[in-house]
Amino acid sequence: MSTLKPARILAIETSCDETAAAVIENGRALLSSVVASQMEIHARYGGVFPEVASRQHVLSVTPVVEQALSQAHLTLNDIDAIAVTQGPGLAGSLVVGMNMAKGLALGAGKPLIGVNHLEGHLYSAWIYNAGEAIPAEPQFPLIALLVSGGHTEINLMTDHLTYQRLGSTQDDAAGEAFDKVARLLELPYPGGPSIQRSAEEGDSTRFNFPRSWMDGTYNFSFSGLKTAVLYEVQNLKKQGKTPPIPDLAASFQQAVIDVLFKKTMQAAREHGAKEILVAGGVSANRPLRQTFKAQTEFPVHIPAFSLCTDNAAMIGSAAYYRFAHGQVSDLNIDVRPTWPIV
Repeated sequence: MSTLKPARILAIETSCDETAAAVIENGRALLSSVVASQMEIHARYGGVFPEVASRQHVLSVTPVVEQALSQAHLTLNDIDAIAVTQGPGLAGSLVVGMNMAKGLALGAGKPLIGVNHLEGHLYSAWIYNAGEAIPAEPQFPLIALLVSGGHTEINLMTDHLTYQRLGSTQDDAAGEAFDKVARLLELPYPGGPSIQRSAEEGDSTRFNFPRSWMDGTYNFSFSGLKTAVLYEVQNLKKQGKTPPIPDLAASFQQAVIDVLFKKTMQAAREHGAKEILVAGGVSANRPLRQTFKAQTEFPVHIPAFSLCTDNAAMIGSAAYYRFAHGQVSDLNIDVRPTWPIV
């Protein structure tokens, strides 16, 4: 159990197209979590429309924050600090959450903590619902696979807030590849869930798509895989054949999982990790989760499905550890859309 001082954090997340707020206690116990999704709004565009997203955040952020406090049966007077996503993300979206957090912190006289969105994803593995059995928290040193729509990287965590990036994608992130292949296969947005659903009816061995191992590194590359799927679809159509979408989806999905899993396991062995952590939107993929859970070499921590995609609870968890270590932000902090985790 943590020996850090107790604190309740009100967190706000508006990095992309989800307006979210949450209250978390001591970095782990989730008292409330509210997410206003814009998925249906952006589905017509086949992806996130930045200007539309920022305008929707303006409409949603105040009621979402109020609902998070109400669900936690707390007021701002009961909160020890305000946390907000500082970056990376869409600049216009980030500004909305940042201004809301600054206003609350200034008006209530509370400390403000800017949080890296990627760091938040990693800390989602520490969270549990208040009132439920307390799960074991991740143990250091650990290897953290962060796999999302915008980022795919392997980090070594030797302590709280201490990261060493071992490798990252050199082109498309895994989630981005899922979205692009789904569009290519004429599956609905968002691509990750669509690929997974289609793959459930397919044969993952039907197509032997390439795996980019990038030997000697922990880096990833998914652009070649995406192109291989495109060429296969084009070749099938040239032959007058209807592309078998479930088989293509399953074969693509398996190629991504193979690389993510094997590189993460290799990193854990070579760096003497005690455990493995998998986080980010793509960690909601069931076959990926099952692959990691099936191995018995390392204990593995994967957030609950509701905490895999963007949410404010993860921002509050990361903020707690910064707050407990005396790391608070100035009210003049700016958004950092491309802020790295290290």
